[in-house]
Amino acid sequence: MTSTEEHSTEEQYTYQNGDRREEEPSSGPGMEMRQRQRGKGKGRGLLLFLCGLLIGTLLSGLIFVSPMRKALFFKDGGSGGKEASQELLNEATRQKIQLIANTIHNHYYKPKEISLGDERSGLYKGLVESLGDPYSVYYTGEELKQMMSETEGTYGGIGAMLSLDKESGYTYISGVMEKTPAEEAGIQTGDIIFKINGKSAHGMQTDEVASQIRGKEGTKVHLTLVREGDQGNIEVDLVRKKISSPTVSGKMLENHIGYLKITEFDEVTYDQYLNTFAELKGKGMKGMILDLRNNPGGNLDTVCQIARRILPKGIIVYTKDNRGKRVDYDSDGKHEIQIPLVVLVNGNSASASEILAGAIKDYHLGKLVGTTTFGKGIVQQIIDLNDGTALKLTVSDYYTPSGKNIHGIGIDPDEKVELDVDALKKDGSDNQLNKAVELIEKEMKNQK
Repeated sequence: MTSTEEHSTEEQYTYQNGDRREEEPSSGPGMEMRQRQRGKGKGRGLLLFLCGLLIGTLLSGLIFVSPMRKALFFKDGGSGGKEASQELLNEATRQKIQLIANTIHNHYYKPKEISLGDERSGLYKGLVESLGDPYSVYYTGEELKQMMSETEGTYGGIGAMLSLDKESGYTYISGVMEKTPAEEAGIQTGDIIFKINGKSAHGMQTDEVASQIRGKEGTKVHLTLVREGDQGNIEVDLVRKKISSPTVSGKMLENHIGYLKITEFDEVTYDQYLNTFAELKGKGMKGMILDLRNNPGGNLDTVCQIARRILPKGIIVYTKDNRGKRVDYDSDGKHEIQIPLVVLVNGNSASASEILAGAIKDYHLGKLVGTTTFGKGIVQQIIDLNDGTALKLTVSDYYTPSGKNIHGIGIDPDEKVELDVDALKKDGSDNQLNKAVELIEKEMKNQK
């Protein structure tokens, strides 16, 4: 979670040619991805894995974005033990850094592509990467601007939502927005992102994939996709457009049951939630299904705002930092929901989604239906380095109202229902949603 919470729609989400057989041999990554697709329809999760130059999407974590605080520097002390008192840049490390830089400049086969700025950024990124924490990231100035614009819910991209298959190390399309370049190009949910502009996407964390797919409106991005059932790779050129994320949608089902879906928690999400909820109430909603499936998270403040429109009086979530300092986020209970509630979750429901789902479960306010959630129980904060760059650093654990830390564990649903992917593809039948409707109808009858 961040003080912005992460997510990746390419944006959270988004994303040469040569002989296809060479690119995808029977033992290569393309074939491996197809085999994984055929062998299972689950186990895909949202995971941020730091590597290379990334622009930074808020994709599977909670982030504290506002306000960005100044960086704190410690010479010794802290919780680092003996090594905390040792200088990082002593004479030996300075000499070795210069030796490596000189060797690169003297021997790298494309000297014109060497950028001093990129080399320095690489040093900073490598220092953060040494933590082994996939959620802590160094942002260059350009990356920081992009990340901050993403939290506002607008960006230049293609309109695709992304998730990571943790086993294979490839990002795949978990959703496509309507009337966007991704939909117009025929990109489908489940497509594997094999390459971006000819560069392998294997091992990239989702926010890095998203950052490479996003860009200035009107510019192009080339994707190489792997699709189940297709023998060759799919090559797609897309022109980026300004994407305004519709993060909340809703509709009325039969028997006065409202269906409200939140795809991520951006700054725009709270107002969208209020408007959609009011619209459904105006149409006579007597029970609500809240769909958090494939929601990778987002902004901590936003999810707490929405939680205050649902929960009774009490704790929404609390955090603890490395010194044991606890911070509580509370609900005053003035807007506690008064109608039956069911929440849909799955393995891609992460971070902020888990905060909301976990609180609803702890207060016995509604039933959770689906599969175990992703399991991200930590919080990131954006820390301004005062030179146009910033760190996104994991700063605390978070706990549900009952005191549970779900990191690496997730939240188990009250009613476990595996999605029938074949039925969904065949006729649009959603067995998880059907189960939610069944439970809502039962609860509505009990209230009469």
